[in-house]
Amino acid sequence: MIERLQVSYLRNLSQVDLSSAACNVIIGVNGSGKTSLLEAIFLLSRGKSFRHHQPKRYIQHHKDSTTVHARLTDNSTLAIQKQADATTLLRLNQTTVYNQSILTEQLPTLLIDPSTMDMLEQGSASRRQLLDWLVFHMKQGFHPQWVAYQRLLKQRNSLLKKTNHLSHVQLAELRSWDKGLGNHAALIHHYREQVFTEWQPYFAKSIAQLLPAYAEQLSLSYNVGYDTSMGLDVQLNERLEQDLQLGYTRIGNHRADIHVHWRSSDSTGAKNSDKKVDVALRDELNHKLPILKEQAANVLSRGEKKLLITALRLSQLPLLLNNEMVTKLPNSDIQTRMTPVVLLDDITAELDSRAIKILLTTLARLPCQVFMTSLTDDVVPLVKELWSNPKTFHVKHGQIYLT
Repeated sequence: MIERLQVSYLRNLSQVDLSSAACNVIIGVNGSGKTSLLEAIFLLSRGKSFRHHQPKRYIQHHKDSTTVHARLTDNSTLAIQKQADATTLLRLNQTTVYNQSILTEQLPTLLIDPSTMDMLEQGSASRRQLLDWLVFHMKQGFHPQWVAYQRLLKQRNSLLKKTNHLSHVQLAELRSWDKGLGNHAALIHHYREQVFTEWQPYFAKSIAQLLPAYAEQLSLSYNVGYDTSMGLDVQLNERLEQDLQLGYTRIGNHRADIHVHWRSSDSTGAKNSDKKVDVALRDELNHKLPILKEQAANVLSRGEKKLLITALRLSQLPLLLNNEMVTKLPNSDIQTRMTPVVLLDDITAELDSRAIKILLTTLARLPCQVFMTSLTDDVVPLVKELWSNPKTFHVKHGQIYLT
């Protein structure tokens, strides 16, 4: 858990130094800097911003770099410095490290913010990242395989973009890459499938809390991104001509996706089941008639989609915590237990009061740390009811005050 957080020159946060609690509420008007504080924590954990990928977009004007430093309750320290040209310096316990994944392991962060509320309609990347975040923290062997796969994929796509006709040397090189991609793909799928199977009951429980009326209709599915009945390298070979024409690789782990399905039958309709129909008769009809399955995004209202996405995110935490979240420090046999950090940005504007209460009640029961932003202090009484000794901060023009 973060005990002390220091931020320098990130957007309008010139110098921030605050001591945090298990639950922290940051209140301020739009543009005051409250979301920038969450952005700083996310940057420290993930090595990138959730708002802009280019560091020059979030480094304060006329400054060369931004720095985020955190001391955790076990006295370990993490730091990141980003320069305008994207040069990055990482430190763990005052020692320079060279892989962002090391800091990510030490500080798992889960973000729920307005931008994620459209993930059902967006491309597959955001939904795939949802699964991979879990797999990264639950399966130690996953990340090296994923990095190696991405490296080979980048090389393959670079070659595909250069030419429509491969020389013998280029073809041999591509075949070698495809073999490697196939080997890595099998392991990546293995890890993803294991975690996805474990995730499903937690998702079902979250849906029962947030969307109880639809608990029987909503389900998750995992699309691998290629046909697992044969090796990926074989399929890449078969599709080579099409990939050359398009200039990129169309199938593989990088095309995996998570789908949320709506299940209904002809007898009940998608959403408007007739409550007057005899229950026994309706169940009998449902059993006889075929089950229809479509994307939940095509059926649910915008408010219901927000609850669904919140359920997806919220269901990950208890699974992660039940998985014995321990990690080893680099060059050490010492194991430490990680505390996930949950970042909630402006949830009072996205969720109704009932959903907010369910979300915060669930988080208060889990061993995690929460940072949440709000335009008003309306959420503070509920926070004080659920957490002992929470902290409330007010932000004004980049200055943060404890209240």
